[in-house]
Amino acid sequence: MRGLSILLAFHFAGLLVREGLHVPLPANVIGLILFVISLFAGWVKLEWVEESAQFLLRHLMLFFAPFIVGTIVFFPVIGSNALGIGLSLIIGTLLVLLVTAKVTGALSGKGGSEDERKQLVE
Repeated sequence: MRGLSILLAFHFAGLLVREGLHVPLPANVIGLILFVISLFAGWVKLEWVEESAQFLLRHLMLFFAPFIVGTIVFFPVIGSNALGIGLSLIIGTLLVLLVTAKVTGALSGKGGSEDERKQLVE
């Protein structure tokens, strides 16, 4: 119960930070950033939250069930736009792979010129 309380506290802290400081990030992302900082700083011990986190991960499909059911309602729209959706998924994935390969190659020194590596590091 302590672990779940800690996880919820960080989620609510993310909500407070987002609303109070008008940070353009989702509250759960802010809460996770704060949680990771707390773990690395030693303010929160992993053992305190591990059991609750494992429980949530084991039942993760329950969190996606409403999304999946909601998607079924849009099957006609998805079907009529299947070509565009499919192409954007394939092209987007390929672009991400190419950019990742280029950046990784430039940063590791195996690809690109010295000027490109300096630009990426700066």
